[in-house]
Amino acid sequence: MKVKKGWLAIQVGLEEEDGGIQKFVIPISYLYHPLLQKLLDKARDVYGYHVDGPLKLPCSVDYFLHIRWRIEKEPNRSHHHHHHKNIHKHLPSTLSFHSC
Repeated sequence: MKVKKGWLAIQVGLEEEDGGIQKFVIPISYLYHPLLQKLLDKARDVYGYHVDGPLKLPCSVDYFLHIRWRIEKEPNRSHHHHHHKNIHKHLPSTLSFHSC
């Protein structure tokens, strides 16, 4: 999967759930959002910091779609689109991402 600059490939879903794991591409700026940061914390607890392949979020696809919808519908969403270079201030320094 080719991902354009400023976007991140992720895998979402639970293996035991209908539909299994699905791939999505989200703007890197979403990583700043508190709702997504909660999922990142959960991913760290489930998978650890060093995982091969794309970022995996341990939640149902429906839950992720709801979170993405909430982020996209925020009236002041533009404030999450700044300081991409400072992302390491908001994320654990040992968290690494690999593209698909």
